[in-house]
Amino acid sequence: MPQNPFKWLYPGMKVKRWLLISFAGVVIVATGAIFTSGPYFFVDLIGMIWITCGMIFLVMGTGKMIVSLLTLFLPEGREGLVNILYQKRYLERGPKIVVIGGGHGLSHLIFGLKEYTANITAIVTVADSGGSSGRLREEFNIVAPGDIRNCLVALADAPALMGELFQFRFSKDSELKGHNFGNLFLTAMVQLTNGDFERAVKETSKVLAIRGSVVPSTISNVHLVAEYMDGTRTKGEAKIPNSHSRIKRVYLTDEKAYPTADALDAIAQADVIILGPGSLYTSVIPNLIIKGLSEAIVKSRAFKIYVCNVMTQHGETDHYAASDHVQAIIDHAHKDVINACLINNATASVQALKRYQDEGSFPVVCDLERIRSLGYTVEATDLLGVTDYLRHDSTKLNRALIGLIGRHRVIRR
Repeated sequence: MPQNPFKWLYPGMKVKRWLLISFAGVVIVATGAIFTSGPYFFVDLIGMIWITCGMIFLVMGTGKMIVSLLTLFLPEGREGLVNILYQKRYLERGPKIVVIGGGHGLSHLIFGLKEYTANITAIVTVADSGGSSGRLREEFNIVAPGDIRNCLVALADAPALMGELFQFRFSKDSELKGHNFGNLFLTAMVQLTNGDFERAVKETSKVLAIRGSVVPSTISNVHLVAEYMDGTRTKGEAKIPNSHSRIKRVYLTDEKAYPTADALDAIAQADVIILGPGSLYTSVIPNLIIKGLSEAIVKSRAFKIYVCNVMTQHGETDHYAASDHVQAIIDHAHKDVINACLINNATASVQALKRYQDEGSFPVVCDLERIRSLGYTVEATDLLGVTDYLRHDSTKLNRALIGLIGRHRVIRR
């Protein structure tokens, strides 16, 4: 249907009044210019007064008209404009931070970091094999979308309802039982982009208007394999924590899997690289064992921080101290993928710990001297958040990270 150009002149649009004032300003300025061309000083003075008055009308009318138009086009009006200007001017001058990992720990971290800098790139594991992600990757032969989805929602600037929509999980009574809407959306986007998972993530990023970027660590449809101290092996990320034997090493089914170009570019340009928090063997290390990714981190001039977990994970890091986490990363990658470690040293209440003890999970021992003997800077502080779960408190963690980054002079504003 053809648009009516005169709709802008309808009553209540709050445009035409300012348009008329601007037009009046132009007429007054033009009239003043005629006066100033006269032969007498008095006439020139009158002309200058007219020009001044006309400029006031012109500036006021134009400014008010721009504000009215912005109020129409921006969902949040002038307050939204302030937020956009803040993001463009302040957040875009923040350091380039690359976070590497997966699971809820990574999305929890970047949700807070996006208020500090807009230059965030989340490099996310795609080796998940459980739940909705596992079912979709088996049916459609795609990489796991679940951790990608969590990070997209965490960085979203879209209305909160959009985030809730992407995290919505269908009930057990549905034919889609257990599936997450965001996972289904990403899967559909992969089909629409002819199987291009990277493009699907980028297009979904536009839908959610994310602050920063989310990239898969690889687009190879890899599975994670764990080898245990007793010589047995388990294939599949979801099954790995179920063994009663200590993990010796993990590796990928496709050892020729390469990192994405976006991941390598982000690492090369980073001011700060953060590993974790997240499951050591199933969220953090799966990224580091992709051929070429650890080497890129080593070559990077970025300040590299490892955020150690608050609690051990039964079947994965039983009886691990903080130094054991660090040693596992060194063994799978390289000693120079870390410069500093950030560790929680706060103690939770007995009541909060009891449920975890029943599940075989305990606080990670903060053995600072052992880590220092490995050649790393260590900071231990209260990072604990106690809600339904014992995990990092987002505010405490981000404050500690920003302080650590600042003390190593990598803040840019």
